[in-house]
Amino acid sequence: MLGIIGQMHYHQLEVLFGILGARMGFLVLDSIASVVISVFIVKAGVEIFIQTIRELTDEACDEETINKIYNAINKQAGVMRIDDVKTRKFGNKIYVDVEISADGEKTLIETHKIAENIHDAVEKEIEFVKHCMVHVNPY
Repeated sequence: MLGIIGQMHYHQLEVLFGILGARMGFLVLDSIASVVISVFIVKAGVEIFIQTIRELTDEACDEETINKIYNAINKQAGVMRIDDVKTRKFGNKIYVDVEISADGEKTLIETHKIAENIHDAVEKEIEFVKHCMVHVNPY
C-alpha cells in the first residue's frame, strides 16, 4: 500500500483521503478534497491562460537573450554603434529588429554586407531566432 501511495500525485492523494474519510464516516473530508482539487484545476487553468496570452502578444525577450544579441552584433566588423534592438516573441520563436550605425562613407554594398553579417550571426548564435531584420544608419 505504501508503494502505491508513493507513486501518487497530490490530487490523487486528496481523492483517496476524501473517499476513505467518507467511507469512515467523516463526510466533510470528501467535500474538503473536492474544494482542494477545484483549486488545483483553477490554478492550472490560470497558468495555461497566462502562458497563452504571453505567446499571443508581442512580449520582449529576457535580458540574457538581449545581451547575447548585443554580443553577436558587436563581434561584427563595421558596426560603429548599436542604435536600437527590439525583440518580440511569437510562440517559441523570436523576431529581432536591429538598428546599427556604420561609416557613412562606406558604399551601399559594404554596408549591406555588414547588415548581412549581423543577420546571419544573430540567427545562428541565438536559439529560436526566426528572423533578424537589420537597418543601417550612417554614422
